[in-house]
Amino acid sequence: MTPNAIHELYAYLCVPDTHQAINFYTQAFGAQELYRLTEPSGRIGHAELQMGPSAILMLSDQFPEYGITAPPPEGLSGMVIHLHVDDCDAMGRQAVASGATMLSEPTDQFYGERSCKVRDPFGHTWLLGHSIEKVTPEEMQRRYTELMNNG
Repeated sequence: MTPNAIHELYAYLCVPDTHQAINFYTQAFGAQELYRLTEPSGRIGHAELQMGPSAILMLSDQFPEYGITAPPPEGLSGMVIHLHVDDCDAMGRQAVASGATMLSEPTDQFYGERSCKVRDPFGHTWLLGHSIEKVTPEEMQRRYTELMNNG
């Protein structure tokens, strides 16, 4: 048993230009800016965006003097953010129209979602998906094993 309960989990992204990122996430995903903290030089030290009814995305500019840097332009950060949406095809098109790069087209997946993958202009990878069927963990494992054996 943990001594402290976890109450929430937030994605906190470092980007090369938080102002541009706020514009992108607003256009691509319908995010709404809650607030930002800007230092006198213009760097944004913290911004919060509301994404859907219960998700908060936190952003900051780079602060290399504190070890806070954005991923390389190739987007090879080892992390993917998954947005569960109403229609991944439409959201994917919207993200691309806003400046994202489509990494994998919308496809029905073995785990019961239709999903696509995009990279935002700041190097972060997003998996956009919507449910197409309810799949038990056992059935998911069966399908995954079959996929890996035939892949």
